[in-house]
Amino acid sequence: MPNAQQAPLKIAVAGLGTVGAGVLKLLDAQASLIEQRCGRRIEVVAVSARSKGKDRGVDLSRVQWFDDPVAMAAQAGADLVVELIGGSEGPARDTVATALETGKHVVTANKALLAVHGTEIAQKAESRGLTVAFEAAVAGGIPIIKGLREGLAANSVSEIHGILNGTCNYILTEMRTTGRDFADVLADAQALGYAEADPSFDIDGVDAAHKLAILASVAFGTPVDFSAVYIEGIRQVSAVDFDYADQLGFRIKLLGIARRTDKGVEQRVHPCMVPKNAPIASVDGVFNAVVAQADFADRVLFVGRGAGAGPTASAVVADLIDIARGRSTPTFGVPADRLGAATPSPMESRRGSYYVRLMVVDRPGVIADIAAAMRDQNVSMEQFLQRGRSPDEGVPVVLTTHDTDEAAMQRALATIAASDNVLEPPRMIRIEQF
Repeated sequence: MPNAQQAPLKIAVAGLGTVGAGVLKLLDAQASLIEQRCGRRIEVVAVSARSKGKDRGVDLSRVQWFDDPVAMAAQAGADLVVELIGGSEGPARDTVATALETGKHVVTANKALLAVHGTEIAQKAESRGLTVAFEAAVAGGIPIIKGLREGLAANSVSEIHGILNGTCNYILTEMRTTGRDFADVLADAQALGYAEADPSFDIDGVDAAHKLAILASVAFGTPVDFSAVYIEGIRQVSAVDFDYADQLGFRIKLLGIARRTDKGVEQRVHPCMVPKNAPIASVDGVFNAVVAQADFADRVLFVGRGAGAGPTASAVVADLIDIARGRSTPTFGVPADRLGAATPSPMESRRGSYYVRLMVVDRPGVIADIAAAMRDQNVSMEQFLQRGRSPDEGVPVVLTTHDTDEAAMQRALATIAASDNVLEPPRMIRIEQF
């Protein structure tokens, strides 16, 4: 066990944005508590950022400054490097590689780096007896990595699903509660700081997909495989879809889903309709949530803030405390050389039910044509909704299906879309029964 006579854990911090500054503030505010809990101090000895003169609300006068984070990783007298730069390539990747090559542990919040290079990083760290910790990379302040890797270590996990992006969850919540359309709510989210000036990383599902790839590796003991994740964002979700979802007993959420199937491992991010009584349906605003299905622990739900200086800094410092205590766990829960390759299950093999919204010309025979396209692909309709009549003009039609294969559903939709009676591309949202 560590004791009070141990030398401090010396750390160098690369990146002093919102999270980096938050980490320094937390370490200062909680210094006594942290020392009590890990038996030694955590001491910041060096930092690196793009602008030295910027006021970050923290005292940097007693730490060594580096303009170059890679040089800091190589030269600072530190035991550990905290990488908070972001991005899968460039300075972030080089800083982590240099830290490991020079015998330093790494703590990172960089989901993109881990999603693309995580297995390689784990192999490099473990071959040198070093730790790479990344609780802050997925779902901010929610201890989901520790929950899966340590709390459920005695379990076989068959499924992970969750709300992994607070920006999207905020937008979808506002659309549902206010009736406004996507573009209007997105503009508000940008004004409030919940969405970036260029929000595509969030709203197109890439951020959630990075996190899902990491979660799948930890949950299933497989190499990280971002390329296997099917990704679909929320741009096409309309305010009218929320009206229909409410009538049908659903909520709309952008979910990341990783599941073991008899065809391999599914990894997918896309809008879903989930039953209103599902636990995840009531998680609104900027909150994140993750549900794990385990064989002995059964279903476990984690909920909390997925971003922000405080929650993310809390996760970073929790990793620092573990390393200061001398705790070491394989990066993804299984030694890197024992991660078992998994066969990706293609999106076309997904089996489930579907919501489809069409804008069609209101004339005799149109509905029969839609039904025939479904029938020809062995797709069975469960519910059918049509609002009002407007002969020879456009009217919205909504249908839901019984369980069917994704490939069959896509073929049916292609046939329907080609009809002269269909005025715009069909809008489809997958239904998930949790």
